[in-house]
Amino acid sequence: MSLHPTLPVPEDDGFVPRGAAHLDVPDKGAARDFFFFLLPHATMLGFTAAIEPLRVANQLAGRALYRWFTVTVDGAPSRCSNRLSITPDMALSRVPPRAFVFACGGVQPQDITDRRIIDGLRRHAVHGGGVGGICSGAFALARAGVLSGRTFTLHWENQPAFSETFPDLTPSSRLFEIDRGLMTCGGGHAATDMMLSVIEQDYGTDLALIVADMCLHRRGADEISHQRSPDSAALGSRSPQLIRAVAVMREQFEDVLTMEQVAERAGISKRQLERLFRQHTGQTPMRFYTELRLARAFALINETDLSVAEIAAATGFAAPHFARRFRARFGSSPHSYRKGWHERGPNRDTGQ
Repeated sequence: MSLHPTLPVPEDDGFVPRGAAHLDVPDKGAARDFFFFLLPHATMLGFTAAIEPLRVANQLAGRALYRWFTVTVDGAPSRCSNRLSITPDMALSRVPPRAFVFACGGVQPQDITDRRIIDGLRRHAVHGGGVGGICSGAFALARAGVLSGRTFTLHWENQPAFSETFPDLTPSSRLFEIDRGLMTCGGGHAATDMMLSVIEQDYGTDLALIVADMCLHRRGADEISHQRSPDSAALGSRSPQLIRAVAVMREQFEDVLTMEQVAERAGISKRQLERLFRQHTGQTPMRFYTELRLARAFALINETDLSVAEIAAATGFAAPHFARRFRARFGSSPHSYRKGWHERGPNRDTGQ
């Protein structure tokens, strides 16, 4: 990717803060620019975690290796999911044609249907611009048609809804992915890992390591690191049979397995299965399985427009049974919960 500047902004215009530490960094010409496109309800942690390594790299080098700009679809301020507002540098239409744009997502990514957003990202990619996604930004990229045939990821919390919405696209579980110019990450501190990888590619390992130290950030081994802790950590057990059984359950929600089938696929007897779950979770395996399915249903209620009947089917419940189970677990029926959420909605007072 070119390191040449794309906007006539002085390189010392706030991009090079003072600092005590210094590293000699080879001169590779003009600064590399990134544009952070703030989608409605963007999660601030994700895009700021991407920007800060760039700032620190400049600080260590004593000159602008990188520049960054914030963008909204119309140039108006954007209110993030934490209720803080960001005044952007520009509207999407002002981004240079071949610049790199990160779609920065957050909560309610399924509601992003503004044609200006989708068409703007599509045009940018078609005309040779670079694109990427932070947190749930992959929803907008998928609607723009730029993910087909590419390896990508998004935040694990949003992946069930994404898979239901875009069944032909399969996100990875990794912290970040870089595939033929497409850069995506799960948000949060995974954005820091992604940008450290960029810095390492551009200027070498030494700079990336010192930037990570300055950020007090312990890097993942590389992009193959996964977003979520393994089931062994969550369960407090390294039992391979238990871990296999939970993996079997996670892979099969729609057509619910019997405990005999789970045990068989995990390579143990039903009696062993029951003993392991009682010992390590305090629950029967069927209860644990039901909780997993309810958690998936909760995610789909919040992040898709699927009907309650479709969500029940997708998680292996008969509709009346689903309503009772959901109410017992979350305190209201699926219909009431969804209605209340839409009435409350994040940033309701802003009209976003």
